Amino acid sequence: MNEKYKSGFAALIGRPNVGKSTLMNSIIGQKIAITSKRPQTTRNRIQTVYTSDEGQIVFVDTPGIHKAKNKLGDYMVNVAEKSLKDVDVVLWLVEPTDYIGAGERHIIDKLKNIKTPVILVMNKIDTVKKEQLLGYIDAYRKQLDFAEIVPVSALKGENTDTLIEQIMKYLPYGPAFYDEDTVTDQPVRQITAELVREKVLRCIDEEIPHGVAVIIDEMKYSKKIVEINATIVCEKESHKGIIIGKGGAMLKKIGSLARPEIEELLGKHVNLQLWVKVKKDWRDSDYLIRNFGYDPKVNE
Repeated sequence: MNEKYKSGFAALIGRPNVGKSTLMNSIIGQKIAITSKRPQTTRNRIQTVYTSDEGQIVFVDTPGIHKAKNKLGDYMVNVAEKSLKDVDVVLWLVEPTDYIGAGERHIIDKLKNIKTPVILVMNKIDTVKKEQLLGYIDAYRKQLDFAEIVPVSALKGENTDTLIEQIMKYLPYGPAFYDEDTVTDQPVRQITAELVREKVLRCIDEEIPHGVAVIIDEMKYSKKIVEINATIVCEKESHKGIIIGKGGAMLKKIGSLARPEIEELLGKHVNLQLWVKVKKDWRDSDYLIRNFGYDPKVNE
C-alpha cells in the first residue's frame, strides 16, 4: 500500500426505512444486507468493505434508531447507538423533506454528544424535484454542524461516487483492515438466513414479519449442490398457518424467491427446505434472542 492510502470506519445511522442497507449494497456492488419497505428490517450490526486504490472504507450498517417495544427492539437500538463510537465518520441518512419529526430530533440529540464528523446524506433524491432539495437541505443544515451534506439516490446509485470522496476526506492514513477481495464480515450462514427472512418480509403483509427469525439448521456442501435446511420461527400458531399458506403455497413462494439469491451468493445450485416453528413471544426472551443470533454482549 502507498503512504497516502487511507482506511477507516463509517457508521450508517438513521430512522428505520431510510435506505441504509440499500445504500451500502449499492456502494459495495453486492447484496449483503436485506432490504424491504418495512421498518426495522436490519437487526444486527453488519460490516461491509469498500476498497479502491485510494483507500478502504469499512461500512457499519446498523438497525434503525426507533422507540423500542420489546427486548429485541432494545437490543437493536443499543446496537445502533453503540456504533456511533469508535468510528471515523458517521453518515446520517434522512429522507428529502423539511419536516423534522421527533425521531429525527432524537437522533440529533445523540449526534450533538459525539465528536465524530457527521455527514448528512439526503437519500431518495430521485423521488423529489431538484428545486425542492435546497429547501430540504437548508432545514437540516440549521439543526447541526455537519462536516458535509451529500444528496444521493441509493436505489439508482446517483451521487454515490461523491459520497465516497467525502468519506475518504475524514479517514486516517493507514493500511487496509481487510484484503481487497473481502466485501463483508458476515458469515455465509447469517447472510443466507437473512435472505430467507427478507422474502418473508416481502411476501406477508401483516404484523407477523416483525416476529419472525430464521435459523439455518444445516448446510451440506457437495460438488454440485448445497443442501440447506432452515427454520422460520414465529410467535403464534395463527402466524404459522399464514406463513405456510394454503397447501404450503406461501412457504413455497418464500423458498422460490430466496433460492436464486442464495445460489448467487454461494455460486452453487441450492436445495432449500423450509420449516416453520412457533416460539411464543421470543422477542422478549433473553435466551431466545441470544439463541437466534442477536447477542447484546457482542456489541458492548
